Amino acid sequence: MNKVNLLNFHRHALEEWFITQGEQRFRAQQVLKWLYQVGTDNIAKMSNLSKPLREKLTTLAEIKYPEIALEHLSADGTYKWLLRLDDGNCIEMVFIPEANRGTLCISSQVGCALDCRFCSTAQQGFNRNLTVAEIVSQVVIASRMLGKKSKDDRIVSNIVLMGMGEPLLNFDNVVNAIDIFLDDCAYGLSKRRVTLSTSGIVPALKRLREVCDVSLAISLHAANNTLRDELVPINKKYPIEALLGACRYYLAGENTHIKKVTIEYVMLEGINDSPADAKALIKILNKLPVKVNLIPFNVFPSSVYRCSSQKVINTFRDMLIKAGIVTITRKTRGEDIDAACGQLAGKFKDKTKRNLVIERM
Repeated sequence: MNKVNLLNFHRHALEEWFITQGEQRFRAQQVLKWLYQVGTDNIAKMSNLSKPLREKLTTLAEIKYPEIALEHLSADGTYKWLLRLDDGNCIEMVFIPEANRGTLCISSQVGCALDCRFCSTAQQGFNRNLTVAEIVSQVVIASRMLGKKSKDDRIVSNIVLMGMGEPLLNFDNVVNAIDIFLDDCAYGLSKRRVTLSTSGIVPALKRLREVCDVSLAISLHAANNTLRDELVPINKKYPIEALLGACRYYLAGENTHIKKVTIEYVMLEGINDSPADAKALIKILNKLPVKVNLIPFNVFPSSVYRCSSQKVINTFRDMLIKAGIVTITRKTRGEDIDAACGQLAGKFKDKTKRNLVIERM
């Protein structure tokens, strides 16, 4: 009999699973605390479960993580891990230490189907969605590794779904993983400390508001549809007007705590970095509560783009600030180990059927 991986269950699903096994619902809370607060991977050590129940669980379930295939430490303190999955595919995750936080950038898919022109992951193709366990395992593994190696007690305080893949094309598994990140019996993170970044799957973005109002980042990168069609091809299906409309809808939720959307804008020399581009961006963001992150482009093999100069980036930034838009230039981290934004690639077999994946949404 195939064992179930307990890491695939958020609390409600685990409660239902225990009920089907003839056990009490509250066992789910106990097990979640062992998995994510104590950090055990041994069912036999779950001492507040009866011995017969532990023996039963051992026959039915397991706690299984991906394998760490490679680990790199950048000169600036950034960690990057390559994780090998059961099917032989590999994904990457990155930990970025800062004075007041520790941010873990995690993946949601093996590759990506969206084919954004400036992203290394997208150029590698697409294989499959990650399971809930494979998403959550990234946080578990990073927390364990940092606990062993960190001298200044750095921990994962923030999670960003900005690694490999488009999170909203793996909607159910991503939302279930987020439930675990937010659950008081698991990681208990604030919604402000979990950020989902999307290129703009509009129907899924609207659906997200109804089930999980975490912090939101939009991978925009252009202020007009002609250019964005080229840089972010999903724009042909969900153009800028529809995407920004979905952002307004997301912010208008009755119970949402999110007050602003983060706009991610990669700076490409001679492509989207002129004063005219800045003026166009100011215009389309008018009356939308946003914070803009300008991202210096990180070069990868086969890339045809170059990063804007610091002078150009500063001019662009200052124009947005003068217009009343909170704007920062993201500091490049982990570039020496290919861990910077847009550089994650992993190792996997491309099974890309881009049109099929997109048409399902």
